[in-house]
Amino acid sequence: MFGIADYGAFVAAIVVFLAIPGPGNLALVTSTSKGGIRGGLAATLGVIAGDQVLMWAAVAGIAALLAAYPTVFHAVQWLGAAYLAWLGFRMLRAKPGAAPILNIRPRQYFRQALAITLLNPKAIVFYMAFFPLFIDPAQHQGATTFGVMALTIAVLTFLYGLAATLLTHFLAERLRANPRISATLEKLAGVFLIAFGVKLAISR
Repeated sequence: MFGIADYGAFVAAIVVFLAIPGPGNLALVTSTSKGGIRGGLAATLGVIAGDQVLMWAAVAGIAALLAAYPTVFHAVQWLGAAYLAWLGFRMLRAKPGAAPILNIRPRQYFRQALAITLLNPKAIVFYMAFFPLFIDPAQHQGATTFGVMALTIAVLTFLYGLAATLLTHFLAERLRANPRISATLEKLAGVFLIAFGVKLAISR
């Protein structure tokens, strides 16, 4: 199908990867809990936009450029780590009753999720290694094959984000009745963001 060796396996692999906890998932859940369904969907679109940039950058061979210039790779890696840790630190420092760290307009949820996605340079390397696994050399159609793969990932990400947004919104409505639980969850989200930042910084 369009040069993809096993489309069903490709879809299954993407679904599994979407469900793995990471900064993007955390941004989606936090945006929904603070900004409602609009915030969650805006964050979902931000993740999709960031993924598309990284995927096409990988296709264009940006991964090879980063491999040739490790200093650039590590600079972007540290920038992403610092951004995640900064968000997490702000959440930990937030006082009870203060304005939520991520209580912003939908377009800002979009920008934040986009930044979190783009500031993970290893995603480019991941796509560079992942795509060839499902390409049929005998039927490969160049940009068309990569386009179908990119579109599939975008659709699956949107459906996953929609489901996660609705579920998170459903639970958030019940958690808002207990400010202590809400504050604890925000602190926990801050800890996870810092942890993701540290993991990104020290990983090789």
